[in-house]
Amino acid sequence: MTRSSPTTAQPIVIFGGFLSFTMLYWDMHDALAQLTGQPVHIVEMRGHDWIPSIAPPGWIPLLRKLERTVHQAVRESPTGKVTLIGHSAGGLLGRLYLSPKPFLGHTYRGLEYVDHLITLGTPHYDRRKLLYGGWLTRWVNNRYPGAYFAPQVKYTSVAGKVLRGNPHGNLRERHVYVFYKEVLGEGEVWGDGLVPVESALLEGAQQIILEGVSHFTGFGGPWYGAAEVVPRWWNIATQDHPSGEGDKVLVIN
Repeated sequence: MTRSSPTTAQPIVIFGGFLSFTMLYWDMHDALAQLTGQPVHIVEMRGHDWIPSIAPPGWIPLLRKLERTVHQAVRESPTGKVTLIGHSAGGLLGRLYLSPKPFLGHTYRGLEYVDHLITLGTPHYDRRKLLYGGWLTRWVNNRYPGAYFAPQVKYTSVAGKVLRGNPHGNLRERHVYVFYKEVLGEGEVWGDGLVPVESALLEGAQQIILEGVSHFTGFGGPWYGAAEVVPRWWNIATQDHPSGEGDKVLVIN
């Protein structure tokens, strides 16, 4: 793996997705540490930590875990900032964490500590009414739509493109057709096996589509955190690009 050449050794914080736990992100941690030479932290998480998050009060323990990890990373940051990577639902909570406004009595002020938010397979747009994902998505989008805190924070959204829904296809294609349709309203679209491409591309953000990349291991291809995939999105996401280039879709083969 070729090491990138960052301008600073700014720490990286990884925030996992719904029902995830810490060890699932060890490979991503190691790949980023080797690629960048920068300190990498994972927000400590157990799968059952996410169960209360079906309602807004349940988001608080997750946000506090993120807050503690970011504050720890900031103490060793030469810039006083960190790069935050949110996988799946972690990207939605990362967007909420940035806000300087109180959330249920607590203010996290992530805007003071994060200067780049990278989301991986995050369902930024979700039509579901009653399920966890749709509720969190609508709540965040109603208050902090798109790349809300840009240009103070750079936003990069990454979508995997590995499986297209097909109501007449094989079992997996039929399954994702139903799920994509629930999320997006249209099932015959491409996605990472869980989140449709269109859902994962945040309005106003730098947008990256990765061909052949899945939401997680077992979804039909190497996932965002695989050692061979990490450089494909990291090297593009961390390149300087002129302001106003949000929404420019880069398709990476």
